[in-house]
Amino acid sequence: MSVLEVRNLSVTFRQDGRIIPAVKGVSFAIDKGETVALVGESGSGKSVTALSTVGLLSDNAQVTGSITYRGTQMVGASERDLRKVRGNDISFIFQEPMTSLNPLHTIEKQMAESLALHQGLTGDKARARIIELLTKVGIREAESRLGAYPHQLSGGQRQRVMIAMALANGPELLVADEPTTALDVTIQAQILDLLADLKRTEGLSLLFITHDLGIVRRIADRVCVMQGGEIVEQGPTTEIFADPQHPYTRKLLAAEQKGGPPPIPQGAKEVVRTDNLRVWFPIQKGFLRKTVGHVKAVNDATLSVRAGETLGIVGESGSGKTTLALAILRLIGSTGRVTFLGRDISRLDETWDEATARRDADPGAETLGDLVQSGAEAFLRAKGRKAMRAMRRNMQIVFQDPYGSLSPRMTVEEIIAEGLGVHGLEPGQNKTEMVASIMREVGLDPATMQRYPHEFSGGQRQRIAIARAMILRPKLVVLDEPTSALDMTVQVQIADLLRDLQRKWGLAFIFISHDLRVIRAMSHKVMVMQAGDVVESGECEAVFTNPQSPYTKALMAAAFGA
Repeated sequence: MSVLEVRNLSVTFRQDGRIIPAVKGVSFAIDKGETVALVGESGSGKSVTALSTVGLLSDNAQVTGSITYRGTQMVGASERDLRKVRGNDISFIFQEPMTSLNPLHTIEKQMAESLALHQGLTGDKARARIIELLTKVGIREAESRLGAYPHQLSGGQRQRVMIAMALANGPELLVADEPTTALDVTIQAQILDLLADLKRTEGLSLLFITHDLGIVRRIADRVCVMQGGEIVEQGPTTEIFADPQHPYTRKLLAAEQKGGPPPIPQGAKEVVRTDNLRVWFPIQKGFLRKTVGHVKAVNDATLSVRAGETLGIVGESGSGKTTLALAILRLIGSTGRVTFLGRDISRLDETWDEATARRDADPGAETLGDLVQSGAEAFLRAKGRKAMRAMRRNMQIVFQDPYGSLSPRMTVEEIIAEGLGVHGLEPGQNKTEMVASIMREVGLDPATMQRYPHEFSGGQRQRIAIARAMILRPKLVVLDEPTSALDMTVQVQIADLLRDLQRKWGLAFIFISHDLRVIRAMSHKVMVMQAGDVVESGECEAVFTNPQSPYTKALMAAAFGA
């Protein structure tokens, strides 16, 4: 008998008087000790199918068909019967642990709540069980972590806590909904290895939901490919990968980052350069807030990017990638030199506090206090900010999460044209026509410019963010994880778009990512960062084919299984 058997499952949602189909006639089964992967792009019905198994859908959902766990029918079951299965026999691990864990409760309190509810364990027995579970999932010095809050743990640690909570009541089936998407490549590899070990030692069955076929190849016994709410193909993983039958499956398998960046134009001029750039955040203690140390976010980073060139910056979360980019854009204070379009911009808009912090970090540094009397400080700062503001038209940034970086209250036209209002329209230009032109250039229909961000897909929202940056025709664009939140097929489309724009306009890119496949496809040069230090840098192919640093080798092994 299968652990879970789904037969002809259909799910619809009633919204604003309309019936919206989400899942259509889905059938599959999971045997004991087996891993089945549900694969497909966002909106294909993967998560809705999984949530249906234990009745976790909203009240406006209508579920038909059959879902049986160990022969017990789940569709139409009473809430009391469903509660017996939820968390006990079938447990869930969700994509983003930070939104699944309560930020106001310690790790011990959150895990103890589940143990008390399902097993009646309290006090010392519950505490011992929590320590046992945390140790099992690889949390070091587990007892010392019991009083920690979610924000005090790294992304990998939070996901391990979620796995421990899912295992607390000895489930037979574990449903993992994109559990590694938000994690660094090395942490992702650790979580996948952990799940494989738990499956073997605990006798778990696993329903794994993902859009990453590389993970499927590594962890799944069988694959179900979903498109538009239907399973269009299913079978053993080896067979699906070796000989896919459905066009959509072939499309997913083909959606890998290929090729390389466009050639750098002959005689390309340097756009940005840093010399020994350093970002140290002061640690202040005591009533007088005395500086007692520094968080060394970036140490002595030296780089150069020419027109039409891409510098890829890789490293795990907390390595200093984004901090370095923000310092280059002069959005945070730093020491060292930043040269943009031949002009030193390191001190253009430096505030008194930044100057003081720089002096604390480097007592030999020249500061505003050395240059002007206090009465001239405000004038000098205002003059510097005006000069820096004029430079900002030529430097733009595209963020990781387009939904979070686009105002939900502004139309697409207002969002894309916002920079024109800040920096001013060129004489004789029409704002709406400029927005329409750039929308066509990034693959969007200008007829949609009066819509709002929530009316677009993730890939379309990222195109809107790119259009907002490109409408000013910048010389430098910082791309901070611009593809990591997207499906694989959409990632390829966005990468192709960025290469086309770079080729057309001779853009200098600083491309930040923890995905080495994307970095390899986009970059001319690579810089590898670890804990604020640049541990390796050089030409892209040289670094990928012959990495020198042990850390770089570890990243390559985690990403490519080498």
